[in-house]
Amino acid sequence: MKIKADTTVCIGAGMCVLTAPEVFDQSEDDGTVVLLQPSPPADQEAAARRAVGLCPSGALSVVP
Repeated sequence: MKIKADTTVCIGAGMCVLTAPEVFDQSEDDGTVVLLQPSPPADQEAAARRAVGLCPSGALSVVP
């Protein structure tokens, strides 16, 4: 599994960080997503997928 984050689309809602804090963080400058683990370990995949689905701006995606 690989995750892509588009900071130009991110609105800084923080749902990703609340859902998968081991995978995502937020920039202290503007609140946009910071991808800590582009390829999360197996034990974090479910939370990462949930975060992608919850992202209100569509800034996150799972890529092949």
